[in-house]
Amino acid sequence: MRIVLVGPPGAGKGTQAAYLAKNLAIPHISTGDLFRANISQGTPLGVEAKSYMDAGNLVPDSVTIGMAEDRMEQADAAEGFLLDGFPRNLGQAEALDVYLRDKGLKLDAVLDLEVPEDEVVKRIAGRRICRKDSSHVFHVEYNTSQVEGVCDACGGELYQREDDREDTVRKRLEVYHSETEPIIDYYKAQDLVVTIPALGKVAEVTQRAMNALGRGE
Repeated sequence: MRIVLVGPPGAGKGTQAAYLAKNLAIPHISTGDLFRANISQGTPLGVEAKSYMDAGNLVPDSVTIGMAEDRMEQADAAEGFLLDGFPRNLGQAEALDVYLRDKGLKLDAVLDLEVPEDEVVKRIAGRRICRKDSSHVFHVEYNTSQVEGVCDACGGELYQREDDREDTVRKRLEVYHSETEPIIDYYKAQDLVVTIPALGKVAEVTQRAMNALGRGE
């Protein structure tokens, strides 16, 4: 299957992508992973992306599209893939359509993870990260530490990242609404969109998505 996963920040795309890709036995292709891999390996696209990032500029769509196409060419993606974070705007969606059409392929579904905006803000703004080990993540409501402000795992200080502050989250949502949300209508016109309510336990959301894809138990 060839699937695109969309949804606002805080919808749980990364978590769901990992579970769905495993259940469907297809690679999870994340934009963040693509950038990290290309930059760390010093590929031409990675070098180009880093030059823009170091200058504080946005990486052009052409670079992101190139990275995604290179990844989709790899052997493990021959029978399908799950795209997470790509396409991010209409230009990227149109480029993906051209790429797939040239290969004689097509998307099977676009899964739209739906979460109320207030819940998105609550999820992200409530995160607290350990200064000693950023893999230790807590939440002021959903996953509290035993001692407020102290990491249960290592005793490090818990803090709120700048990106997780409410005003920043709302700005990120504005960008999502203006740049990414239009691709949902674009794919609706192709009858590809399946809306998945993303509230509830992770396993429940995964099961809803698998059922929508006709792969439920």
